[in-house]
Amino acid sequence: MRYRKKPVEIDAIRWTGENRDEVEAWSGGEVRCEGSVAVVRTLEGELRGHAGDWLIRGVAGEFYPCKNEIFLATYEPAEVT
Repeated sequence: MRYRKKPVEIDAIRWTGENRDEVEAWSGGEVRCEGSVAVVRTLEGELRGHAGDWLIRGVAGEFYPCKNEIFLATYEPAEVT
């Protein structure tokens, strides 16, 4: 059988390596920035996002990093209502 992802909207911010205060405020402290690396605590352990990566808040409030190429292939801007 084949399956398709359900349409889902997420919150995301791009980590530039220089927007530490913005990222930490956006994530409520769940993402910590160390130099040019954003460290995200997940159920699978700590994941690292690098400058240019996106940081995503998922549908259950979880955070995770995503490479720019994958983000652009997977997501598109949503209308704000």
